Amino acid sequence: MEPGKLCVMRQGPNGPYHNLQWREDGKAISRYVPSDQVEAVAQNTANYEQFQVLVAQYAQFIIEQTRAERTTGFKKKTSPLRSSWPKSRKSSS
Repeated sequence: MEPGKLCVMRQGPNGPYHNLQWREDGKAISRYVPSDQVEAVAQNTANYEQFQVLVAQYAQFIIEQTRAERTTGFKKKTSPLRSSWPKSRKSSS
């Protein structure tokens, strides 16, 4: 797995030159990718993207499950029955 985006920097006499771009600690980083590694890096970045999709789907599933469990166990609070009889006061004897 490899985070980032594989980009064509420019066209050369023997084909395109590629670099891999990603962000790390808020900084943009770019590294040259030799032509013999382009296919492997492309597969690695695709694997990372798929991983991110699966993690997001899993997180959404857990969120929905947690909410369903919470609402299933939730009972509406009912107020205690109120009587129309006057409250009796304890005598101070």
